[in-house]
Amino acid sequence: MKKICFLIIAACLSVATMAQTAKSVLDKTAATLSHKGGITADYRISSEAMGSTAGKIAVKGQKFFAEMPQIMIWFDGKTQWAYMKDSEEVNVNTPSESDHQMINPYSFLALYKKGFDCTMKTSGNNYEVHMTATDKKRSVQEMFITIGKTSYVPSKIRMRQGKNWTTINISNFKKGNLSDNMFRFNAKKYPNAEVIDLR
Repeated sequence: MKKICFLIIAACLSVATMAQTAKSVLDKTAATLSHKGGITADYRISSEAMGSTAGKIAVKGQKFFAEMPQIMIWFDGKTQWAYMKDSEEVNVNTPSESDHQMINPYSFLALYKKGFDCTMKTSGNNYEVHMTATDKKRSVQEMFITIGKTSYVPSKIRMRQGKNWTTINISNFKKGNLSDNMFRFNAKKYPNAEVIDLR
């Protein structure tokens, strides 16, 4: 009986320690990605629902800029501008959580601290963090994040929205000193653009 009690206590402590360790790794990853001057990276998104695309991203705090073959997106922390290159249209809106997930691969940083259970395992030189939503109404229900053990930079993110999985591979991560102007649409650079306000 004592042995069974000991095993139950040990299992509970192991789960608690693992969750705490996963949060600690995510905290360190958040600190790396929250570099005061901002960061840049290349990424490739593959989605069961929307296909594949590749692009570049810049992130500074809550702000981000993403460029893909067909579209450019600026977000200044509140407003988002999406410029369609072919049609020269700019859609202006206030994006939702799920919108962010599809555009900003680092948006999980705003999620893990609240509303998710986190566990972790190690694989070679990486940590693999598994996040599961505690609220079944959240747009993102599950995420797997591969994070370098020494760099605390994520190289791969897999997330589930409904029944659909999206995979984001990240490369060429660099810290920078980015201007805030980089995260706002500059109409002077696109004089022929038609602005459509959807707010």
